[in-house]
Amino acid sequence: MTQTHLSTRAWGALALLAIIWGGSFLAIRTALDEIGPITSVFYRTSIAATLLWIIILIKRDPIPKSPALWIGLGGMGLLNNVIPFCLMAWGQVYIETGLTSILNATTAVFGVLVAALFFADEQLTRRKTLGVVIGFCGVAVAIGPSNLISFDVNSTPQLAVIAGTFSYAFAGAWARLRLQGLSALHASTGMLTCSSLMMVPIMLWSEGIPDLSLSATTWAGVLYFAIVATAGAYLLYYKILAMAGSGNLLLVTLLIPPVAIVLGNAVRGETLQTTAYFGFAILALGLVLLDPRVKIPRRKI
Repeated sequence: MTQTHLSTRAWGALALLAIIWGGSFLAIRTALDEIGPITSVFYRTSIAATLLWIIILIKRDPIPKSPALWIGLGGMGLLNNVIPFCLMAWGQVYIETGLTSILNATTAVFGVLVAALFFADEQLTRRKTLGVVIGFCGVAVAIGPSNLISFDVNSTPQLAVIAGTFSYAFAGAWARLRLQGLSALHASTGMLTCSSLMMVPIMLWSEGIPDLSLSATTWAGVLYFAIVATAGAYLLYYKILAMAGSGNLLLVTLLIPPVAIVLGNAVRGETLQTTAYFGFAILALGLVLLDPRVKIPRRKI
């Protein structure tokens, strides 16, 4: 299969991943009504890691023992889980589910910049630069110029979410540098295991011992974002990567916000300002420009 043409199966997998990750924003926000953001991250990483370890034991897969590999997995856990999960969960306490998902889409924009910084074959072209600039303009519109200028309680959580996407971008570069050749199951399990170990002292220091006497709704949210949207989604992500290529995975970034916006409105009655929708439209244009497969018509002279 070529990278430019997606099979029906690949489209179905992309749509499923978008629905799963779009639903994770609602699940996290629901759980945050009863538990702290740091505790939610600990639940997310530890439950997901436990499930993946069970799969490894059932399959009797060999456990990686290289210290250098575990250092790589630890760095991935920090950059891809601990930092972004904590920042985004804290941000979601204060801002809408849909807006969080829109800001999360800047991951692809930062990814281009970080890749250009570290890899000779990922240098910025004029087209990429234009896509990055348009993407940042979309983010500014989504946040709102007044929030950017004032830096009040409304803007700080939004900037925290964006900082989380910046960490995601560095995680992508780290994975390319340190985790090449590792299977999806081992990469996900090792990363989430390291993340869970890091989260224990952070959680105990900031929010204390977690309370297990939670409502059924909260536990449903926790189990969804830990088992379905983390353990299951990571495995599905790597499967799509092998099936459709990295370029096509960019489509997921565009599909997630509509899912999150609809769910946030339907379940929690959230509404976004018009500027958020305009911002997403501009950001989406920037993301499309970052996809080299999209041909831009040139005027003939």
